[in-house]
Amino acid sequence: MVLSVSLADAECLDLSDIVNTDRYPLHDPDSPRLNDLVAACRAELAASGSAVLHDFLRPEALERARNEGRALAAKTYFSTRKVNAYFTADDPALSEADPRRIFMDRTSGFVTRDLIPADAIVHRIYVAQAMKRFVAACLGETRVWEYADPYAGLVQNVMPPGTEQPWHYDTNEFIVSMMTQQPTAGGDFEYCPNIRSPQGENYEGVGRVVRGETREAINVITLRPGDLQLFKGRFSLHRVTQVAGEVERHTAIFAYSQKPGVIGRLERTRQLYGRVSEAHLEAEQRLVRADSLVD
Repeated sequence: MVLSVSLADAECLDLSDIVNTDRYPLHDPDSPRLNDLVAACRAELAASGSAVLHDFLRPEALERARNEGRALAAKTYFSTRKVNAYFTADDPALSEADPRRIFMDRTSGFVTRDLIPADAIVHRIYVAQAMKRFVAACLGETRVWEYADPYAGLVQNVMPPGTEQPWHYDTNEFIVSMMTQQPTAGGDFEYCPNIRSPQGENYEGVGRVVRGETREAINVITLRPGDLQLFKGRFSLHRVTQVAGEVERHTAIFAYSQKPGVIGRLERTRQLYGRVSEAHLEAEQRLVRADSLVD
């Protein structure tokens, strides 16, 4: 199959040139197979907070996405800093054992949405109505929206050998990601489903995990290129283990929200992407927190 050059189109209902519609018929919302798939994803998300769809892309589209990701990697913003699981500053008033005082190395990099071409495979997937409709159905939502954030809605995470993402939470309740290049070794996705809730942080349980005292609550997933993952990361502590070998780990991250107009937090944006926009400055002034969680 020869892939035509198409631009990202938010009205697109048919991604059959790039998505493996034999397994994932996103183009046919009334398909019994799609209904069964959505039901299975909902069950997995309810049970473990994660659902993985293997071989989501057609082979030709995966190869193109891999090549596009390699080219985009040259635009990566890398930073190395000490962070806790909440992306907050140190508070000496807290006990040294408190997870808010446990700082870990974060060494991964990102390519932001404004640097990803509109004809890129991952950009086409992110904005397509068929994709948003499918994600919403899997999450039990009536509708999901793209981020209004000019940087964070769609990003490519780039992890060269020796880099890692330490334990953290997502700002959004859920995230969708797709691996386009698997590292030679390492780079496993580890998470603790629902280790906290809107009712409480569970600092004691979180502390045992980030201090390395237990692995009892940890689930491990080794993703493959072309795998699409739906993940509830607002309440599930998670990390990517250190990448080893010769090959970088590349993952596209599709950020959707349950309401329109979502902009990332100012300080977190600065830490992750090395810059902020006027939209981030304005959003921070208007900020009203939806819950009482630290982040």
